[in-house]
Amino acid sequence: MVNDFQSAYQEEKQRLTQVMEEIDRRLQKLRSVPVYTGHDFTEQALEAGREERRQALSKSVHEPYFGRLDFEEKGKGERKPLYIGKIGVDREEVGEYPLVIDWRAPVASLFYSFTGGQDLASYEAPEGLIEGLVYLKRNVVIRQQILERVADTYKRESDEPAVSDEFLVYRLGENKDNRLRDIVSTIQAEQDQIIRAERSKALVIQGVAGSGKTTVALHRLAFLLYQYKEQVSAEKMIIFAPNHMFLDYISDVLPELGVGSIQQRTFNDWALGILDTEFQTAPAEEALQTWFEAGTNRPAVDETTPGRFKGALVFMRLLEGYVQQLEPLSVPEGDFSPWDGAVLARKEILHWFNEEYKPYPLAKRTERVLARIHRWIEMELKKPVSAVVLKERKKKAAQREKAYAKKWPRFEAVTMYKQLFQAVKGQPVPSSIMDEIPVNVLKQTAADLKKNVLREEDLPALVYLHVLTHDIDSGSRFDHVVIDEAQDFSPFHTALLDLFVKGHSFTILGDLSQGIHEYKGVHSWDEVGSLFNSGDTGYFALTRSYRSTLEIIEFANVILERGVRSGITAVPVFRSGDPVRVLPYGPQGRREHLLSALRELAGKEYRTVSVLTRTLREAEELHAYFLEQGMDIHLIDGSMKQYEGGLSVLPVYLSKGLEFDAVIVADADEQHYAPDAMDAKLLYVGCTRALHELWLLYSERLPAYVEA
Repeated sequence: MVNDFQSAYQEEKQRLTQVMEEIDRRLQKLRSVPVYTGHDFTEQALEAGREERRQALSKSVHEPYFGRLDFEEKGKGERKPLYIGKIGVDREEVGEYPLVIDWRAPVASLFYSFTGGQDLASYEAPEGLIEGLVYLKRNVVIRQQILERVADTYKRESDEPAVSDEFLVYRLGENKDNRLRDIVSTIQAEQDQIIRAERSKALVIQGVAGSGKTTVALHRLAFLLYQYKEQVSAEKMIIFAPNHMFLDYISDVLPELGVGSIQQRTFNDWALGILDTEFQTAPAEEALQTWFEAGTNRPAVDETTPGRFKGALVFMRLLEGYVQQLEPLSVPEGDFSPWDGAVLARKEILHWFNEEYKPYPLAKRTERVLARIHRWIEMELKKPVSAVVLKERKKKAAQREKAYAKKWPRFEAVTMYKQLFQAVKGQPVPSSIMDEIPVNVLKQTAADLKKNVLREEDLPALVYLHVLTHDIDSGSRFDHVVIDEAQDFSPFHTALLDLFVKGHSFTILGDLSQGIHEYKGVHSWDEVGSLFNSGDTGYFALTRSYRSTLEIIEFANVILERGVRSGITAVPVFRSGDPVRVLPYGPQGRREHLLSALRELAGKEYRTVSVLTRTLREAEELHAYFLEQGMDIHLIDGSMKQYEGGLSVLPVYLSKGLEFDAVIVADADEQHYAPDAMDAKLLYVGCTRALHELWLLYSERLPAYVEA
């Protein structure tokens, strides 16, 4: 076996040298061509092609590939070694296999889908199904042009069994820094199936903690840009993430894959950009803090809870009815007279509004009718009169036209929303609509609007009112939308975004077991799936967890089984580590014990260690204490836009989506975690942030769903 390894290593080392020389030669050749800056269209296109190749080769030069697959296509009788990399590198000889095959290419799918066996393997190519035999599947690690590792996960001509998890476990054992990284060298078969799924479907992905669902979604974007390059563009794709810090955390993945220009936003930022309102939105972290720190005093969640009601499709339909009620009230009463003796009958104006411009939404209709009135005035002014009379008519017409235009509603979203909830004088809202809004929702929203405050839950409704009255311009439509942490999105959120995306092209991903925002999110994926026709959706379940050790996953599963009882648990990859430590504070004292635990973990070779508290106030207090004790540690309070890595302390509800080498859960006791599904989910989130080590510290008694 040692000789086999040495032989494989030397073979790959020699191959790497050849590839590096070829890439360097071609890169130097391209760089020697002067950059064209003229105005000739043909030359500009040629220069764009050269620059694209320069960029691709520059990205490939340090780590050109990560895998090898020896494949013999059925009927060809020739075994070819195929090298797979993040970015493809073509050969200069026409008709030959590329020097490096892009991981998104059809044949590269074999590297991910083939898991061993003697049967024929196959992949879908533009020309149809291609079958053949796989003789070798090999993972290689190259860093800065140095070959660090060679691992054969399958050899047809060997008696050794396939060891596909060996290389995966090696990569998973690496420590984390402050950024999410690509998984292109370790994509698993079930992940690859999602990545390569057809574009024109709404994919709903239920993925357990650590299943790589966020990374899979990002790789899917890179694949769609490769596979459908003539139909989609990066600028027309968008990722919706829960907060700015999470956006920063995932920001390196797409550039690592050679993809840029994809929009990455929070829903709130996107919505406010469309509305262009001066209203203040209540900070999201305040709502989070109020909800999670209420503990057992949290109000019960039902369909009349403001977040749930305003996120339901029934509210969406109610808004449609509301806008329909505004239509007959839009045209002001009375005829229009620009000057004495000239009259444009209201009947004519109504004809324009209700007939000629009927296909347009209300705001556009109003705009068109007012423009039509202006043209009518101009025609009337052309009638022969003296210069003095004409001057007087023009002056009066300008004044009366301006005054008349002010009588028309502006259809500004916030104004209409205030009218709906506050019954603005002179603009009555039909009682049939008011009756459908729960009293508590009416009272809370009216009070907020009186103070010129909007909440997160109001934004979908406001954007929808804007759409109903103004329509969607073509520049605002997307080719593909990714919704991350989708269990925290309401059905209204998704239905609204469906209006902005072409062909229901979604990747919707989340984990119901991490649905800690039950006051606003979905409780079942059926709430999302029901928005689309059955033929327009696809459902995938990712049950393997790649983040944490076997011990951490099994510990967290017990919390789900005892505390949540959802039936959703994770299947661990066999990567064993230290046992989970569940420790009482004891006489040493709470803060001192937490400091001792933090110092012990910080002394190890970990890049990221976090202390998770139940509340923000406790995180702030511990952060101040740790600083006094000389610890270099960050406080994450929800307002941060960047995750710095290193040591951090944060409330557990802000840790969702992040991961750390080691985690200390402070106060994992009954005083802080109630015996209900909500708090069990919260503690589950905290435990599943840990890759390698998990400590739980508590006083007095543990919750019943925690295994001591």
